[in-house]
Amino acid sequence: MNTEKVTARRLTAEEVSGLGSQDGIFVSAGMSGLPLDCYAPAFLTGPGKNFEGGSFAARTVFGEEIHVLPDNAEEGGIWIADKAGEEIEVLQSAGVLLNLALFVPGGNKESLESLYSAARDAFGAGVVQRWSEEAVAVPDVKVDLYEEPARARKNTNSQNRDRRAMDIYPTRVRFLEPSEGWKFIVEPHKEIVDDTPTI
Repeated sequence: MNTEKVTARRLTAEEVSGLGSQDGIFVSAGMSGLPLDCYAPAFLTGPGKNFEGGSFAARTVFGEEIHVLPDNAEEGGIWIADKAGEEIEVLQSAGVLLNLALFVPGGNKESLESLYSAARDAFGAGVVQRWSEEAVAVPDVKVDLYEEPARARKNTNSQNRDRRAMDIYPTRVRFLEPSEGWKFIVEPHKEIVDDTPTI
């Protein structure tokens, strides 16, 4: 487990209520119900002034959301970096977990194995792991992906379209999310023809 010692002090509920959602804090580390005897960098999910009793909600940099009662002596509490404080062990982010969706033209078992071997050669055999694998045959076609306002007025032209991505494979669309207040429009790909006269 990769940790580092950080000098920090524990905050009271009153002090936490003065924090914003951008202030870096440390909370007890735990992942998917697995308790760890150290702390994790985190941020409040909302400004502390919105606290209305109960517990403060914080999200760690590892994506875990936890609820903390700062003044509860039986809990790890909420800590903030302070040179005059005490040393605590803080869990470090040692890497990045990638969820990859790969399109392999004419993909077969041999080509997938060669991709896997190349990744292991690049990053190390003990680093690259296949946790789950879903091999799905997909058509080798492309689509155009647009964004439109989710509540567009009727009888308006399509000038408010924003081309999000060109020449995208349809299987990738399900891994993307539209901007807030927008929706995706997927259409068959049309090659752009430049009719500009040349001399």
